[in-house]
Amino acid sequence: MGGILRTSFGRRHRVSGVGDEGDEGDDRSEWEELAGWWAERFSEGADAEYEEQILPLLASELAGSGRVVDIGCGEGQVARLAARGGARSIGIDASWSLVSIARGRGGGPAFGRALATALPFRESSFDAAVVCLVLEHLDDLEAVASEIARVLEPGGRLCCVLNHPLTQTPGSGQIDDHTVDPPERYWRVGPYLVEQAGVEQVERGVFIRFVHRPLSRYVNALADAGLTIERMIEPRPPETGEDHGLLADPHLAAVPRLLYLRLGRAVE
Repeated sequence: MGGILRTSFGRRHRVSGVGDEGDEGDDRSEWEELAGWWAERFSEGADAEYEEQILPLLASELAGSGRVVDIGCGEGQVARLAARGGARSIGIDASWSLVSIARGRGGGPAFGRALATALPFRESSFDAAVVCLVLEHLDDLEAVASEIARVLEPGGRLCCVLNHPLTQTPGSGQIDDHTVDPPERYWRVGPYLVEQAGVEQVERGVFIRFVHRPLSRYVNALADAGLTIERMIEPRPPETGEDHGLLADPHLAAVPRLLYLRLGRAVE
């Protein structure tokens, strides 16, 4: 599946009662329907977060890698990035439609369909793995973490990009309070400690299933799988794109949308 940023500045709309149950979060039919929209909206230079934050960061973090797997690769832009950096890269996704788009765009990697909970690779197959805006769509976090650790060689690294679990909590968003003088603009945080799944409207007529977890759930699941945090980055939002005007506000410009974790598999 392709990784997607939740609606950025402005409250998101949760659709109650839809998507609260799922088959381990791998709703392939949803991503089959959204493949074309996602490939157009979030790749090929169309999205400021990818162009100004995610891709440059991952290029730096993957530098020197020899064998890279991009899990939930979408239309393949991160796998292509790794290939341009000299790695032998493979992208896998649960959606046939996204895999087809990725293959059509080429760029060096191999692409195939697979679930993150059952990676079709031998142990220690890669020295680097990427999960970019993917874990927040999957239910069985522990199974995915275990599979990532299994296919990484000792000393290998995981490059993990998440919608920031704090500021992207359901119910969070920009608040303009005109009941006080002077008016205030701030970021309201929803029920952060409540783990919940639901469908959110990220654009008019576009609905995506997300699973919100506090950061501790991610850290502990990955640690239990044998992956330890080496670096954490909370990038400042980009100054271009559809939210450019809002980012002129120094408070909102200091609210991160993304969280990056670099984790390593211990050398045995």
